[in-house]
Amino acid sequence: MITRRLFFSRTATGLGIPAIATLLNGKGGLAGLPHFAPKAKRIIYLFQSGGPSQMELFDYKPKLVEYQNTDLPESVRGGQRLTGMSATQSSFPVVPSKFQFARHGQSAAWVSELLPHTAKIADRLTFVKSMHTEAINHDPAVTFFMTGFQIAGRPSMGSWLAYGLGAETEDLPAFVVMISPGQGGTGQPLYDRLWGSGFLPSRYQGVKFRSIGDPVLYLSNPNGFSPANRRQYLDSLKAMNQLKADELGDPEIGTRIAQYEMAFRMQTSVPELTDLARESPATFELYGPDSKKPGTFAYNCLLARRLAERGVRFIQLFHRDWDHHGKLPEGLPKRCKETDQPAAALIQDLKQRGMLDDTLVIWGGEFGRTVYCQGRLTADDYGRDHHPRCFTVWMAGGGVKPGVSIGETDDYGYNVVRDPVHVHDLQATILHLAGIDHTRLTYKYMGRYFRLTDVHGKLVKDAIA
Repeated sequence: MITRRLFFSRTATGLGIPAIATLLNGKGGLAGLPHFAPKAKRIIYLFQSGGPSQMELFDYKPKLVEYQNTDLPESVRGGQRLTGMSATQSSFPVVPSKFQFARHGQSAAWVSELLPHTAKIADRLTFVKSMHTEAINHDPAVTFFMTGFQIAGRPSMGSWLAYGLGAETEDLPAFVVMISPGQGGTGQPLYDRLWGSGFLPSRYQGVKFRSIGDPVLYLSNPNGFSPANRRQYLDSLKAMNQLKADELGDPEIGTRIAQYEMAFRMQTSVPELTDLARESPATFELYGPDSKKPGTFAYNCLLARRLAERGVRFIQLFHRDWDHHGKLPEGLPKRCKETDQPAAALIQDLKQRGMLDDTLVIWGGEFGRTVYCQGRLTADDYGRDHHPRCFTVWMAGGGVKPGVSIGETDDYGYNVVRDPVHVHDLQATILHLAGIDHTRLTYKYMGRYFRLTDVHGKLVKDAIA
């Protein structure tokens, strides 16, 4: 009788070595992918964590002035779920934005005065004003956008892309993450599982770059430990891991070997990547004064362009502190000032380098904000609660139609009245632009085939060029 363990130990050479060879190759990817010619070779996702207020930025509602300080009609609210922050309010007073809007470009897109740089590139953007989600609190909402499910444990979008398409470069990870705090110093926590690989092999998880010290932990060799020493050490470690792989046939051992090799190559590639000395003064002027300060959104946007140039497939930037339950007129302009110029500069920079056509850039948060005031409404101050029923994201480059707005909300900005777009619809569209049929990129786990869009999702065809 041959036990299962014995069978795999004897056949490990046949089963494990090809898998390990694929991992060490660095490119990876599944046979048959992409399913069709991709429009986007790489994706940069500018995630604004906390829920930016569409009411103040993109979804202009002039009639709200007429409704100011009146209670949101029950016929509009429709018994929709409230958060614990405003569920006990005795009234829900409507508050119009105190910021001015204007039309911009040939597309005549409405953009707030808070985003003057974004306004200048409005004709390059595709606005989706009818986004909606099911989650009403931050953690499940962010998890939903990143993984397609509100409960933690599934692979992130970047991991799915790395798994399906592999890497374009052997010297950097396929999936890189950077986080910048709002200068307010607060914001919802962001967990490593948001860029984790879930039940996919761990080699597909995102690599987080830090803003202080080495961009990646332990990238530098200890004092007295030369690159030659490191190479000798890794060769010995690889030989020991290989013995275990031959014995057990565990693919995670192959992943471990591949990640050690990637780390060794990154000792050369990452310092070159993060050395901005050769960037021109005009580039720093384009991205703004914060672009020379590691850890800022502007610096990360510039680094995102450099990562894209070097073949990184999925680049995720998180910027925190968009959660304005109170003091919105004070806090929101600060977040916009930190992000407006760099985000617009990234689009312009990619365009002038001939990269925008095959680079998809996405901007947005996990949900929007309510039309009614949370807490006390005064002449100069108000706040807005979470609102999952309708909010705005924008996309640029990478196969989307520029200069269009998709979807429409009611006069209160509370419900979608035309062309709703669900989170899974957006995810399906992103995968499509990368050359992937979202229904066919699956992974069998615990007896079921999983995918990023679960059993949902349809293409936002009006957004695709």
